[in-house]
Amino acid sequence: MKFYTNHNAPSPNRVNLMLKAKGVELDAQIVDLRSGEHMQPAYAAINPRCTVPALVLGDGSCLTEVVGICAYLDALYPDKPMMGVTAEERAKVLNWMHRIFTDMTMAIAEVLRNSSPAMKDRALPGPHNFAQIPELVERGRARFPIFVADLDQHLQNNAYITGDTLRQPDIDAYVALQFAGWVKFVPDDSLQALAAWQQKVAAAVA
Repeated sequence: MKFYTNHNAPSPNRVNLMLKAKGVELDAQIVDLRSGEHMQPAYAAINPRCTVPALVLGDGSCLTEVVGICAYLDALYPDKPMMGVTAEERAKVLNWMHRIFTDMTMAIAEVLRNSSPAMKDRALPGPHNFAQIPELVERGRARFPIFVADLDQHLQNNAYITGDTLRQPDIDAYVALQFAGWVKFVPDDSLQALAAWQQKVAAAVA
């Protein structure tokens, strides 16, 4: 098994911090995104989607999506389960992972990928070029504060996103808040439950 990752980008960090929380080390190789290594033929032969992270399994097949990689690794290394224990908890974990990705991470990505000159014609990750859509910048800016306010309200009654224990949605949202800094998004100071939760997650993955 070989893990292809990066320590600066949000998607691989969702897996990196999961592994750290579980105390698991994999045979890993850093993919240099700044130099465009992920777009080169050698890496495309491993992961035709030209994205990170990627997990090559023992049979040579490749997992390319964070949710699939996390589910596989959590089953393979069951200590400190991050994807839930009961059927209900696993469902809640997947529910929140999807919501965090669509309503938070993608809101940030809409702003970054559609406004950065460095990402001209690279509005979506992967091997194909897509033109930037400037209108999506304002939509992303509007979506982010709505979601973090909803998350703060949820955390007023929950120690962690899915209950009393750190799970993968906590890591996903924590990484997304770091990613938000790339476009100068800062949650409002009034979101005190969110700030307290963020400190707990930071300590857990330190």
